Amino acid sequence: METREALKLIGCVILCELAGAIGAMFTASSITGWYSGLAKPALTPPNWVFGPAWTLLYALMGISFYLVYSSKSKEKKGAMIFFGAQLALNVLWSIAFFGLHSPLYGLLVIVPMWILIAATIWKFNPISRNAALLLIPYILWTTFAAYLNYSVFALN
Repeated sequence: METREALKLIGCVILCELAGAIGAMFTASSITGWYSGLAKPALTPPNWVFGPAWTLLYALMGISFYLVYSSKSKEKKGAMIFFGAQLALNVLWSIAFFGLHSPLYGLLVIVPMWILIAATIWKFNPISRNAALLLIPYILWTTFAAYLNYSVFALN
């Protein structure tokens, strides 16, 4: 891989990891306080699982984005808009759920976020099948996160 391409890949991964870091700023302070006092479903993983899981998912998202960004496809611009929109909602979810302490607002964000992730996968697939496949763990984890979000909403 050329230096220029390697830098583009690193930039795409950093972009996604930065989205995660912004979300973490709203999440970290709530984990030991507000969130710890909530009733949660039995399938809730321990808190330490979320950081490594999201770090890996953001890295996969960055690689996926790079594959589309570096393609010669005429359809990449529209696909990248979907990617950017879902990434913005990803950050907004942390603000809504943890920052505002609102499982309801979290639900109102995670549903359109899930739809945009699915649309991004659909848009990425004709450009790069690998890019689409790299987003599968993300939509699966987001599906699980939506279940947790809904359960926290229903239990509290």
